[in-house]
Amino acid sequence: MLKKRDLHECHSLYNLITDPAVFPYVRYKCQFYEQYLFITKQLIVEEQQGTCISRTILNELGHPIGTIELYDIVNKTGFLATWMGAPFFGKGYNQRAKESFFTELFLEHNIETVFLKVRKQNIRSKKAVEKLSYAKLANAINHSIYKSINHGHQIYDLYQVERLDFLAYSKVIQHELAT
Repeated sequence: MLKKRDLHECHSLYNLITDPAVFPYVRYKCQFYEQYLFITKQLIVEEQQGTCISRTILNELGHPIGTIELYDIVNKTGFLATWMGAPFFGKGYNQRAKESFFTELFLEHNIETVFLKVRKQNIRSKKAVEKLSYAKLANAINHSIYKSINHGHQIYDLYQVERLDFLAYSKVIQHELAT
């Protein structure tokens, strides 16, 4: 479902990211394919430097359908950015991708806290985050970070996922599957 980023999937991903239902909500607003290719190369280098972890989300057939990344990694924390191509909305890929990525982050990379900033008007993303029982609205809990992400014209809600909360959730799910 997730794989490390490479340049071979850029063409497919660029076609998905330019869709008007997706483009306004992505982190990198690439206006042309070569720009998207350059950004992807940068992300691969940033991952090698330890400041980001970026993965391509794949469907059951192994085709790229979106990306998920942890960026601005500092002191075992970072911010999550996810986007999915419009044909894959509402099919459960987002939640499965997040759970798989959180498992990797918390078990393989020793990340402690993942922050998610979601534009208040992005109802689709807010609903997706609120389905994650281990994600907490953090506007008040981490008010200084909340203020720092809301200094521009966009207004965001801040959510956070703690390593221990996610691992507890994972154990409950494993227990339910085993019984």
